[in-house]
Amino acid sequence: MCREYGISKATLFNWRKKYSGMEAAQLKELKALKDENRRLKQMFAELSLDYKLAKDIIEKKL
Repeated sequence: MCREYGISKATLFNWRKKYSGMEAAQLKELKALKDENRRLKQMFAELSLDYKLAKDIIEKKL
């Protein structure tokens, strides 16, 4: 199976250890949560950058 999908045996064992016992619904929820977390982290980074730029502009005006 590893050869067929082009993954190593170590990767397969890590996936088994990480996801064993989970049902399909739980895996879908986990994936959705990870996607939302990634999106929120990106939003935070953008807002943080905007805040820093606004702060620098305000400091220069004073």
